[in-house]
Amino acid sequence: MEPQQVQGRSWQIITTALDRAMGTGKGSQSGWVRYLCPVHEADGHHHNPSLGVRYDPSRSKTIVRCFAGCDDRDVLARLDLRVRDMFDRLPERDPNRRNPRAQPRSTTSKQPLAPVERAIQAARFPIPARRDLGNQTGPAANVDTYVYRWPGGRIEGAVTRVHTPHEYGYAKSFWQARWTGTAWEPGGFAPIPWRLNDIREALGTGREIFVCEGEKDVQRANQAGLIATCNAMGAGSWKPEHARWLAGAGRVIVVADRDRPGYRHAAKVADTLAGRVGEVRVLQARSGKDLTDHFDAGYQLEDLTPVPYLDRPQQPRFRPAIGRTRSR
Repeated sequence: MEPQQVQGRSWQIITTALDRAMGTGKGSQSGWVRYLCPVHEADGHHHNPSLGVRYDPSRSKTIVRCFAGCDDRDVLARLDLRVRDMFDRLPERDPNRRNPRAQPRSTTSKQPLAPVERAIQAARFPIPARRDLGNQTGPAANVDTYVYRWPGGRIEGAVTRVHTPHEYGYAKSFWQARWTGTAWEPGGFAPIPWRLNDIREALGTGREIFVCEGEKDVQRANQAGLIATCNAMGAGSWKPEHARWLAGAGRVIVVADRDRPGYRHAAKVADTLAGRVGEVRVLQARSGKDLTDHFDAGYQLEDLTPVPYLDRPQQPRFRPAIGRTRSR
């Protein structure tokens, strides 16, 4: 990485997170340091890095820009960071400068935190650190492929899960491909939820729908007799287009992963479902990070716990669909 003339606090925070997650960046003559984008290039395959990072000393700010079009907030969320981390310090407001269109407000009041930020604050998540897996001990291997289909069975695309063995475990990554009708092409595909036919069944029978963060948890939910779904590529990739497929459901249970990206993802899912479904619950594992960890620890469905500030139950309160499970 080429040295920067000025390196503020924000530069250190963001580049340290990128170095840990994506490897060391590469400098360029244009002043940008290039990284693989953690949103769309974290699949373990070769890419020309499309994420640029540059420090602006005049604004004491680090600029993060994916030249392929990924939202800066999604990039930061994948790194477990926030927009405020792009600034060495939060900009100070000039009390003499007023927006003529703005409504007057009390100078003593503070802007309240969004519910998801209050939830993260209450959870006291530890500062994330990249796990040291040691040296790679073998080639990457595809361990599972999740096919996304339209109602009726037409294939839209697929997500492949990849494990790369290391001395102390394995590194996981994912890559996407879309089906052209005759061949697979690398790249993303239309924003449809996984297991759409199951969602249609739930809408027709009134069963709850569980929204998890990834396909592995959906599979575990299916083994428990539940109807579940997710979006491709995990946290930060849920869109309103996914939510419209669940419109009309009586109750949707969003199972949040117990980390900052997981909470933000669950909040986004819940927000896009508001007004489309009868009730949205936001629950989390009693032990571990996700639904798989929850079941592995011996807990049952009814042991899932509400996420403070994100879970806003309506009457009647959540009850597991006892007696309506099915074998798969």
